[in-house]
Amino acid sequence: MTEARQLLSGDEAVALAALHAGVRLGTGYPGTPSTEILETFDRLGGRAQWSPNEKVALEVALGVAFAGARTLVTMKHVGLNVAADPLFTAAYTDLAGGLVVVSADDPGMASSQNEQDNRHYARAAGVPTLEPADSQQAYDYTRLAFAISERWRIPVLLRMTTRVCHSKTVVHPRASETGAEPTFVRDIPARVMIPAYAKPAHERLRAKLAEIAAWNEAEGPFALDAGDAALGIVSTGVSAVHAREAAPQARHLSFGMTYPLPLERIRAFAAGVERLVVIEEGDPVVCEALRAAGLPAEGRPERYRFGELDVARVRRILAGDDTPEPVPPKGKPPELCQGCAHRLVFEALRDLDCIVSGDIGCYTLGVLPPFSAMDTCVCMGASIGVGLGLRHVLPEEQARRVVSVIGDSTFVHSGLTGLAEMVYNPPPTGHLVMILDNGTTAMTGLQEHPGTGRALDHSPTNQVCYEALARALGIADVLVVDMTYKGLSLKDLIAERLARSELSVIITRQPCVLAAPKIRLYDKAAAATCAATPEPGAEPRMAGG
Repeated sequence: MTEARQLLSGDEAVALAALHAGVRLGTGYPGTPSTEILETFDRLGGRAQWSPNEKVALEVALGVAFAGARTLVTMKHVGLNVAADPLFTAAYTDLAGGLVVVSADDPGMASSQNEQDNRHYARAAGVPTLEPADSQQAYDYTRLAFAISERWRIPVLLRMTTRVCHSKTVVHPRASETGAEPTFVRDIPARVMIPAYAKPAHERLRAKLAEIAAWNEAEGPFALDAGDAALGIVSTGVSAVHAREAAPQARHLSFGMTYPLPLERIRAFAAGVERLVVIEEGDPVVCEALRAAGLPAEGRPERYRFGELDVARVRRILAGDDTPEPVPPKGKPPELCQGCAHRLVFEALRDLDCIVSGDIGCYTLGVLPPFSAMDTCVCMGASIGVGLGLRHVLPEEQARRVVSVIGDSTFVHSGLTGLAEMVYNPPPTGHLVMILDNGTTAMTGLQEHPGTGRALDHSPTNQVCYEALARALGIADVLVVDMTYKGLSLKDLIAERLARSELSVIITRQPCVLAAPKIRLYDKAAAATCAATPEPGAEPRMAGG
């Protein structure tokens, strides 16, 4: 039975489509603007879980697909960098169940360290890619992606952008599907990618892509609006919405599958217009592909490569206006919350004039006044490796000021290997790593992770112990600091470790001020559940009498 229409964000639409497509397991790592997909999927009754990082999430999903079940993997654009290793080889394998990878790109860097365009991954990895323009297409293309994945036994990339993820439009859902029961069928040549099997697998991949390209030409999703032949606009994703509003009189062609491109369809469109302009957000991926195919496509001036497009910017592009754009008004800069334990950490690092190798999370705000206590920030987990590099080559006086700062969720995501590197290749002056444990993945909306002891739905699960991990790796000096202790002198503790020529880990621990009330509720619910559950072997107790 078809559900009534709903007003949904793009993220919510993907989640609903996954539920209706019969997805058995959703995996991912939280990151704006993708986070709400798995949270919504869980809320709707789907089975979802946060993984330590995106690579692990995709590997778990591969296992699900090899078992013949449908699976969804979600991440923001930089997360695909982490998952790229399994993605490239997964494209060679033959999947039994549908596997859809959501890459939520962030043009304009609303909450990211770069604005990479992950359409490049489609061509590089050889995976078909769909780009929705609104929530209805997010729903439809998610379900289409599963159909394509299973027809050609290949992973499919669903490229979302911030505007599509977070904007709400009307969605008309379709009837739900029930997938086949999972089962494992051995197929060694299709799934064990040693060179003897990978070489023919690469040839099969290229044959699949040729078939998908032919399908895209004949049946792929597209929209053609007849208009004045003086101007023909080719567009994808949310840019198609802006283009239609900016130039309603023009002739428009937009398409949902952007790799492989429907080149012959576009060629026919180009032959019927006097001027061909490509409107796309991010890098000139489509424009360059059309030019390489010999089509006279106009792109955008370089300035429009940066940030999101909107109707006004598209009008400027069509008019050839390359003059400076109005400077947007400055907003209030973000800051660490009042009462946040991270503030004490960065005050101490600032006062000690430390060279701080930082990481990705809300604590990255320690770079801003009044602290100005962060000197590098590259990617998840880089704080430890970068800090070690600084320690290895700086003069001793400077080397002893270097501290690596990393959050609890980020440490599990990418910090473990950095800690192993520290033990394996210790700098002559030693090194200090500070793990700031606030009991949540704060920056993306207070999600759980392996260090919280709670699953995606906040129910109790096993908990990773950072201090035990550090000691197990061979670090003798591991100190856990309760940041609520009034007699604490964090500055003295840091200064003492910096003066030593040994490896040290300081774990600062205090719940995030925003998450603390919720954590207390989760703990209370868990305690109540434990109290109501009899111990194994215990006689059940009856009320009354």
